[in-house]
Amino acid sequence: MPQPKYRKIAVIGYRSVGKSSLTIQFVEGQFVDSYDPTIENTFNKMVSVNGQDFNLQLVDTAGQDEYSIFPQSHSMDIHGYVLVYSVTSMKSFEVVQVLHDKLLDMVGKIQMIKPEEGKKLADSWGAAFMESSAKENETAVEVFKRIILEMEKADGNGPSEEKKCAVM
Repeated sequence: MPQPKYRKIAVIGYRSVGKSSLTIQFVEGQFVDSYDPTIENTFNKMVSVNGQDFNLQLVDTAGQDEYSIFPQSHSMDIHGYVLVYSVTSMKSFEVVQVLHDKLLDMVGKIQMIKPEEGKKLADSWGAAFMESSAKENETAVEVFKRIILEMEKADGNGPSEEKKCAVM
């Protein structure tokens, strides 16, 4: 019989979204609906998945918000994260997206953003979009030239239709 694998899982999300209720339902098989803000609790449970036994340590964290400095303890030796939001709270849904981004930054996972996504965001702001790299002088220079042109345009000093040429 193979040894159980140890796995540490952090349950994170905005306050009052049911992190503890979800964890206790899994560990003890009961629903707890009384809300008592969690500081941090740890639960242990043995579970078998696909014939493999797992010794789980679940870290039920205190509620986070988008400004929380993510505690280092929530990234040390953690094998997985359960991000929890409430379907009745847009704020909790927004916070879980911020937490996801913080996690990716913390664990060093590179997530490439497609140019179309950047363009879509800039369009939603009514802003100009340009993809650049700090490693390439030419594109870095273009970013700053573009912002100058955008500022001039905003001041009503944009080039007339016949003068589309820029001196470099």
